[in-house]
Amino acid sequence: MFKNGTRLQSQVCDTQVIVVKSSESLDDLRCGGQPMLPLDAARPDGATPDPAFADGNAMGKRYVDATDAEVLVTKAGAGTLTVGTTALTLKEAKPLPASD
Repeated sequence: MFKNGTRLQSQVCDTQVIVVKSSESLDDLRCGGQPMLPLDAARPDGATPDPAFADGNAMGKRYVDATDAEVLVTKAGAGTLTVGTTALTLKEAKPLPASD
């Protein structure tokens, strides 16, 4: 299981993330249909995102899954972030309380 602060990279695009809130579900964290790699691991040559998982992601945004696992995108890329084949959702900012 990845621990909080773990940095990962995609095998198939430029995406890099940091694990903000770990969960066992992140053991199957993927980008572009392929498992994420540690930041210091060598990426395979010529790998491309699966077209079904090529919706991209946004730098500086947090993505969450159903178990509240959370990753922060530090470098955007073309691949969709998923756990297995289930896409992570963009975490919405909490509205600030009104200051009347």
